[in-house]
Amino acid sequence: MVEPNHIYQYSIINALMAGVADSGIPVSQFTSKGNQGIGTFTKIQGELVLLDDKVYQLQASGSIRTAGPEEQLPYAVATQYEPQRTIRTPLKDKDDIDRVLEEFNDHAGNLFMSYRVDGRFKKLKARTVRGQEYEGQPLSELGSKQAVQEYEDIEGTIVGFRAPAAWQGFMVAGEHMHFIDRDRNVGGHLLELESDGEVEFGVAVVNNVHIELPTSEKFNAARMTTEDAGIKGIEG
Repeated sequence: MVEPNHIYQYSIINALMAGVADSGIPVSQFTSKGNQGIGTFTKIQGELVLLDDKVYQLQASGSIRTAGPEEQLPYAVATQYEPQRTIRTPLKDKDDIDRVLEEFNDHAGNLFMSYRVDGRFKKLKARTVRGQEYEGQPLSELGSKQAVQEYEDIEGTIVGFRAPAAWQGFMVAGEHMHFIDRDRNVGGHLLELESDGEVEFGVAVVNNVHIELPTSEKFNAARMTTEDAGIKGIEG
């Protein structure tokens, strides 16, 4: 039985930055770790959303597909999300996400938070990475080739995590969130947002984190460092 509001993570962001993305945890195993999450697929092909026990691949072509149980995930984060508080609030921009989290618990700066936002957005910008062009291509190189889409008057769900600054490189420090529309047709890594009216915003504080590291030769041979500027650049 999965404990509520614990975080499970496979691999670390530094591994993606070093281009380690040829294998990972299978989708069938990942979905046993929680009911919502984010991540990517082998060869960093698009963005991942785990929502209500289903794994979706958000592709650079703009389409979405449901992932099969045997597909592998080189980096993925999940939680058995149970909101500790749910409110309705407008979001004038992406920075308002932090406002809501701080209002919920302003002493959680060195803890983790998971959240889910459901509603209609006046404007929203999201990106998806196109995937590695050669084996071992680092994530930082993919930033200039990502597909960016802008949407207006779109309804959907944001799945996100906030990690402490000290965890940069293990996770993405600060906000890391993916969006998927209500009809499961479009989505991506969230860059900008604006809501006209109120959205439903649920939050949970997390103080239990389990990280499973790959045991592959490529992971162990990779030269990993924490590229703070590079991570911030690719994550927007």
